[in-house]
This record gives sequence, C-alpha cells and structure tokens, in this order.
Amino acid sequence: MKSKLLAGALILLSMSACTEKKQSLDNPLLETWTTPYQTPPFSKIKPEHYRPAFDIAIKEAKEEVDAIINSKENPTFENTIVALSNSGERLGRILSIAYNLDSSNTSPELQGFLKDINPLLSDFNSYRSLNEDLFKRVKAVYENPGNLNDEQKKLLEDTYIGFVRSGAELDEKAKLLFAEVNKSLSENSLKFGQNDLHETNEYSMLVEDEGALDGLPQFAKDAAAEAAKEAGKEGWLFTMHGPSVGPFLKYADNRELREKLYRMYTSLAYHDNEYNNTEVIRNMVNLRLEKAKLLGYENYASFQLERRMAESPEKVMSFLNQLHEKSKPAAQKEYQEVLAFAKKSGFNGELQRWDWSYYTEKLMQEKYGFNEQDIKPYFELSKVKEGVFTLANKLYGITFKKNNTIDKYHPEVDSYEVYDKDGSLLAILYLDFFPRKSKSSGAWMTTYRDEKIENGKRVIPFVSLVTNFTKPTKDTPSLLTFREVTTFLHEFGHGLHGMFANTTYDALSGTSVYRDFVELPSQVLENWGPEKEWLDLFAVHYQTGEKIPAELVKKLIRSQNYLAGYLSERQLSFGMNDMNWHSITEPFSGDVKEMEDRAMSPMELFPSIKGSCFSTAFGHIFAGGYASGYYGYKWAEVLDADAFNVFKEEGLFNKETASRFRSTILEKGGTEHPMKLYIDFKGSEPSVDALLKRSGLL
Repeated sequence: MKSKLLAGALILLSMSACTEKKQSLDNPLLETWTTPYQTPPFSKIKPEHYRPAFDIAIKEAKEEVDAIINSKENPTFENTIVALSNSGERLGRILSIAYNLDSSNTSPELQGFLKDINPLLSDFNSYRSLNEDLFKRVKAVYENPGNLNDEQKKLLEDTYIGFVRSGAELDEKAKLLFAEVNKSLSENSLKFGQNDLHETNEYSMLVEDEGALDGLPQFAKDAAAEAAKEAGKEGWLFTMHGPSVGPFLKYADNRELREKLYRMYTSLAYHDNEYNNTEVIRNMVNLRLEKAKLLGYENYASFQLERRMAESPEKVMSFLNQLHEKSKPAAQKEYQEVLAFAKKSGFNGELQRWDWSYYTEKLMQEKYGFNEQDIKPYFELSKVKEGVFTLANKLYGITFKKNNTIDKYHPEVDSYEVYDKDGSLLAILYLDFFPRKSKSSGAWMTTYRDEKIENGKRVIPFVSLVTNFTKPTKDTPSLLTFREVTTFLHEFGHGLHGMFANTTYDALSGTSVYRDFVELPSQVLENWGPEKEWLDLFAVHYQTGEKIPAELVKKLIRSQNYLAGYLSERQLSFGMNDMNWHSITEPFSGDVKEMEDRAMSPMELFPSIKGSCFSTAFGHIFAGGYASGYYGYKWAEVLDADAFNVFKEEGLFNKETASRFRSTILEKGGTEHPMKLYIDFKGSEPSVDALLKRSGLL
C-alpha cells in the first residue's frame, strides 16, 4: 500500500484528454518531431510552451511509474528495471532542452519557468524514489535477478543502489524530511547559477582613455571597443567573460586597472545585494550534510565518494596531499623567480594576484622566447576546428558534415552530422563557441539525447559543445589562445565519449560514469595540443597561409611545464575547498570567506584579498555535479598522463591504439567499473608517477 506521504507528495494539474491532445498539437515540445533525425525544433519553441508541456509530461511520467507499481505480474528485469529506466522519456526530453538552454541561451521567462517547476519536479522525484511499493519490486528483482548479461546486471545494481541512496529504506518521517531536503537543494542550486550569471552580466569596466590600455595587444583592444559599442558606450569595455578579463590581466601595463578588474572578477555573487551567494552556500552545504546523515553517513563527502573510484574522503585527501607535497616546493620556487624578475623589471612592493599573469607572461617570453601572441595567428578558430575534426578522423576514422537544415537554438551555433568509419550516422554535433549575455561562463559538453538501443537499432545521440572563446572582430577572425585550443580538445574529448556511446540503456550511456572517471576522455585528448605532428595538419597563419614554424612549436613545447608547480597548487586548492565544504560534520553558520581561506591557504602563495571570494562563483560544486568531486580533475590527470604514454609509445595516430581506447572506454559508458575499463585499455592500473614526470615534478 502506498504511504500517505507518497500519495500526497505530487500535486499535478488535472486536465482532460481532449485538452491534452489540443495542447500537444499546438506545442512543439509535445509533438512528434519531423525535423532531420528528430532533433529538437529549437526555433519553434517559445517560452509559453514550457509549462503546459511540463504539466502533461510529468503527469504522463507519473502514470508510467504507477503502471509499474500496480502491475499484477511478478517483478522482472524487463517489467520493472527496464520499464523504470524508460519511464518519463518525454519529461526528460523537455527538461533536457530547458536546463541546457538555461546554461547556453537563457531568458527571464525560461529562468522563471525552471524556478516554478523545480518544486514540482522534486516532488515527482521523491514520489518515484521514496515509493515503498516501487522499491519492493526493484528489490525483488535485485534479490532474484535471473539470467542477466553484464550490462543488465550493472543497470540493475545502479537502479537498486540508486533507490537506497535516495532514501528508499528510510522510515516514514525521515522520508518526508529527505524529500524536503532534496527540494530545497534543487531550488538553491538553481538560484546559485542564476545569481552567478546575473553578476557576470552585470559587472564590467569601461576605459575611456586609450592611453590606459598600453601593453594590450590589438585584438584585445578591438574586442573591448566592439563590446563597448554593443553596450551603447564609447571607449573600451571589459566584461567578466574569460576572453575579456584574461588578456587584460596578462598584458595591460596599468596596474591600477588590473587590480580593479581582478577585484571585480573575483567578487562575483559576493556583493551586498540580492545576488549574493554566501547564504545559498550555507544552505546547500547544510542541506547536503543533513541528507548524508539521514542516510547514515558522517558527512556528504563520505556519501558521494562511496560511488566513486576514490571510494572515501581519506583516499581523496591522501591523493591531494601527495600531489601538494610534490607541487608546493616547485610553486614556491616559481614564485620567487617571478618576484625576482618583477623587481628586476622595476616593480616595487608586494606581488599581488593581479600582478601574477602580467609578470609570468613577460618572464615566459624571456625564458623561452615564447609569446602567446606569436602563436595566436596560427590558431584561427575555423582552422582549429578543422584540425580537431582531422584528429578524430585520423584516430577513429569518423567524418563531419555540416548540415544547415538542423535547427539551432542560436544563430551562432553550427550543426554537424557525424559519420562513423563505415559510413553510418554516428551522432549529431552542435558547436557553440562565443560568449553572450544569455550564456553561462566556462566550457562544457552536454547532450540533448543520449544514445541507446531501441527495437534493435542504435538511437543516435545529440551532443553539444559549448565554450566562451575569443570572438572575432571587424578586422580579425576568432584567433584562439593555446589554452582555448586545449579547451576545445578537452570538450571534444567529452563529445567523443558521448558520440561513441554504444550501450543498450541510455542510463549507462556516454558520460554516465563515475565523476572521477568522466574527465579521462577529455583530458587525454588535450595531450595532442602541443604535438607538432598534429599542429602541422592545420595550423597556418590566418593572413599569409604560412605553416606554423617548427621553432615556434619548439618554444611552445619548452614552455609546457612553465609554472607547473603553481598551476598544480591552484587546481589542488579548488579540490581542497570542495572537500572542506563537504567534509563538515556539523551545520555551518560561519563566514564563507574565512571557511574558504582555511581550506585553500596551504596551497596559496598570495595573501587573501578582502572582498574577493572564490566559492560564491564555484559553479562546478554548487550549480553543477562536482560536489565532493572536483579532485576528479587531478585524478583524471593521472589517468590521462598514464594513458597518453600508450599513444606516445604506439604512435600518436595509431588506429589500433585508438580503436582499443574506443572499445574499452569510450563506447562502454557506465556499463562496468571504470578501473576495469582502464585496465582493459592499458593492461595495468595507472601510476601517479606518470603525471609527476609529465609535469616535471618528479
């Protein structure tokens, strides 16, 4: 019998079948799409379509869950586990579009819709995961699975454990509290991201005197002039987007303006206004702690890491401290070297964060003769894209065909058909490169549909790569920094994980893997960035067509481990901050900035800056899925350094090596434990020494 709690948990809009049919005909979110490959008809979707589509879809999803619960048949893998995995497909489709567009092309109407439906969605998820009768059926299959293959066993295990970790075994009172915690977490996470986006768009620095821009390369001036023009202002406008902030901090001679921009950039969502995220952070870490304790864990990190490669907070901290021990001496030595260089250059006073990029860039030029501005002309975006596509072709034999008939959610987006080496359609790929006010900062890969096998046929995935690269100006095309090139490779590696997915169930498809394994496919592809064999395939000067000079590539390679200690410590500090927030065992009511400083100070080389706070814009852990998982980037660096050694030994474009990587890792998704997948590829477990050697720290 259903509990009173669960029977009343979901309040749905009641509507007649006639009304539903009419709304379906008028609403592209509910129609059967006749677009190419049934891709989302973005141009037809209007803000007013979301809510009625959601109401119908969530009602339908509940009915599908109820049908499983009320089945008179004995529970089996097909009628319970598979049916549950397939339930809510239309709801998932609608939410995929809404949440993805909220990150890549949002609007006040879309943000309002998501805020309104989050409680209803949380209620539905609780109705599903806390339903006693549904869990009984899942548990019955788990205890008597029958004859299943490995992938079926994994789906069953994930489903059962997912219910347990979602509170299915709690008593009635605890279930009620658990549901409320999840609802509040969802609301706070959405609020965090929207606050961050608002602040990113709200703040900027207008420079009216061109003399204050001394040191800036022309491309940065041109971009700032166009930004000012778009904003209806005269002068040069520097925004909170990376392609605007980064060059200013790196090249501008005006120290006062560097400080002003840095302080602005590092205080997002930390101002005394309604968009301050400090209270949101307190809410979230306390709610996560409460959730973990309801399930019997000491803290949220212990709960999360139980289903990760690392397994426990102790292992994560041991790993982070091991790298910290190797990185800190190198970082301190680098700091002293930069300080000495700055003083030799006429600098007096205390070296601050807003000085670091400026002097490290100049020191790099002196040490290695390498200037990033010298290499940018060889990284015109369309050529880099061609190079990335060529790399994928040489490794895996896949090809890309632009298709302008595939609907897009913004004019700047490009759509591609991706074909496998046998000529079959592998996936649809969307590329969205440039910053805009409707887009969140950073770079990410996502999907609008995951791969699965349906009626014996492979359903192709719709994969999207979203970045915030340097925009073209009226005089120059988009010329990428080397860091942006590696970001492209990184996100494309995630994209390959999604495109190559070859699993029966979409719940196990593509990037549906342990969080500390998901970065391996992305980070391993970054290793091709400085390789001359790859650069020679596409890198030519955008004006002259001249091939990238061998000497320039050598300088790039020599500079690869420049500041390796500092960069390692910086990344470790983010992981430590994450672990600190999620290792609390008692509710937190203190100062967010002080808490953050305690966590990050062992890795820091600079004094804390009053008015700046990293956590209030740390979207990975407060608006994304990396809570207790940010260490995974360093963890995956160990994996990717170790794995890339195989490619180095067997050939950068060795198709047999690539085929093995594809079949053992990229295609498998979450069908097996990631360590087994890695050993299947490499033949042994990874060693941290590979990363330390690559970084010059060993």
